Amino acid sequence: MQVRAAVMRSGSGPFTVENLELEDPRADEVLVRMVASGMCHTDLLSRELPPEFFAGPQVYGHEGSGVVEAIGADVDGLSVGDHVVLTFNHCGSCTACDVGKLPYCFRLTEYNMSGARPDGTKAFVDSDGGVIGSHFFGQSSFASHSVVAAKSVVKVDPSYDLTLLGPLGCGIQTGAGAILNTLEVQPGSSVVITGAGALGLSAVMAAKVARAGTIIAVDRHANRLELATKYGATTTISGDPAAITAGIIEATGGGADYAFDTTGNAAVVRAAYEGLNNLGTLGMAGVGFGDITFDFLSMIGGRTITGVMEGDSTPSEFIPRLAQLNADGEFPFHELVTTFSLDDVNDAEAASADGSVIKPVLIF
Repeated sequence: MQVRAAVMRSGSGPFTVENLELEDPRADEVLVRMVASGMCHTDLLSRELPPEFFAGPQVYGHEGSGVVEAIGADVDGLSVGDHVVLTFNHCGSCTACDVGKLPYCFRLTEYNMSGARPDGTKAFVDSDGGVIGSHFFGQSSFASHSVVAAKSVVKVDPSYDLTLLGPLGCGIQTGAGAILNTLEVQPGSSVVITGAGALGLSAVMAAKVARAGTIIAVDRHANRLELATKYGATTTISGDPAAITAGIIEATGGGADYAFDTTGNAAVVRAAYEGLNNLGTLGMAGVGFGDITFDFLSMIGGRTITGVMEGDSTPSEFIPRLAQLNADGEFPFHELVTTFSLDDVNDAEAASADGSVIKPVLIF
């Protein structure tokens, strides 16, 4: 079938909106008509990597929401007409998947970031007959329709607004899941969240859901700290790393119980780590490059550092939970969303980059 999609043809070039030919779904795939797709930093990582890492022209997008239009012969639990949110893919058979740690699938890169199905095939062809990369995070949702890995599909209540639900597939579930699943923030405890973008603000909202006693938001932008306060932060900090650590210790009376980094900035991560108490845990989801160092003695004092992928989520359970919390008024992530048409995909990227928009969402 013919579809319209935003294609990235070079790591440094703009998206181009093109007509592509889309294959029919295979036995383990679902055809989804997209209603919307969030834009996440991960969609734009090729902007930050050397040119040799660019995998060729492809359709990105990994926070899709839409309606099922066809299902493969081997797909169970889904029907034509189902409303769905799309999330990351996983192999389902490695050690991590076997124990329910789906975001840590041992074949995560192959199933999500190779620009193809695990067998190397691609689902899109352009008007010149050129093959275009597909199945980014199992979905490639910057397209009016896409064939999606069945493991990436989560059915949701049709009463919810699909225009807003896409970000639950990655960014929002990562921020909220870091607090509720990875760190398991306890009532009355103290938590630091560094970076008040979409991930950070969803973490602030989740910390309020968890009934944390002290919620500290760190960012360099005053407008984002104002939003953090609106959504539950009890203290905000802006400044250099030394000021961040000092502010955390002052606000908590000796050190935080938990910290969650969304910045990927090594100096900020270390500042948050040094603001923990001796039993504190730091979760890291921000994507950074290069090295980060920690003082040796601080590492044996009882603190814990852990990576965070997709908020340690089991998407089929966690995404509906977040959608229900939103419907109940306890998790207002929809207020972070600004919508753009597919034709304005480059404006959406620019607005995200300059910070004028927290969470851009493409509407089809």
